[in-house]
Amino acid sequence: MTLPLELQSLAVEIAREAGELAARRRAEGVTIAATKSALADIVTEADREVEALIRDRLAAARPDDGFLGEESGGDDSRTGIVWVVDPIDGTVNYAYGLPIYAVSIGIVTGSSDPAAWESLAGVVYAPALGELYRAARGEGAWIGDHRLHVSPEIGPAGALLGTGFGYDPATHAGDLAAVGAVLPLARDLRRMGAASLDLAAVAAGRLDGYYERGLKPWDIAAGALLVEEAGGVFWREGGPDAAARPLSIAAPAPLFEKLAEALRNG
Repeated sequence: MTLPLELQSLAVEIAREAGELAARRRAEGVTIAATKSALADIVTEADREVEALIRDRLAAARPDDGFLGEESGGDDSRTGIVWVVDPIDGTVNYAYGLPIYAVSIGIVTGSSDPAAWESLAGVVYAPALGELYRAARGEGAWIGDHRLHVSPEIGPAGALLGTGFGYDPATHAGDLAAVGAVLPLARDLRRMGAASLDLAAVAAGRLDGYYERGLKPWDIAAGALLVEEAGGVFWREGGPDAAARPLSIAAPAPLFEKLAEALRNG
């Protein structure tokens, strides 16, 4: 078994355990632990507990690998491999009882910076939906025994697009302007509230494309590889101008070019 497949197998095992813990805690009732960048950007006690579980499992299985988690920060890598983890992506959905949340685990080499890393494997597990997406570099993207493929073509009605909005009210006008820029390409727009599942939906052809500003490394580490291994394009804006709220786009190649042009000119 190749290294990406070995890492994927471990990530699947850990994601399932972590997702089951998240689902149990959701059933018991959610306790808000803190807010982050804005009042609407929350952390639950379950976020912290699930990330601690993932850290513990990785410390036992691969103690020399690095770690970058949304809730507990980073540890250096002695192997060049870094596990990039969002313990509960879609925390607001989770807190409200909406089933659109996921454990996202990406495994990368080179750096914890998306501009410099190479993805090896990724897993996105949505326990409330009973769906686990997985990908390993060069081995395709899968849900169960079904291999994923991005949408083969966009019909005359336009593309079904996904997006998300930032928590900071100061960013909302720009996000709404971006909606106006892409609507001529769209048959409709979806806003699910969990970037990892938006990216998985593009990989599965459930969304034709997706864009969002301000995604963090743990939001995209697994989902970006799903899109690429499903035959699509994932791009994240780089450079100093993108430092605060970099733009990410995921789509089949022909739609990607149209989305990128619309968002640049909008």
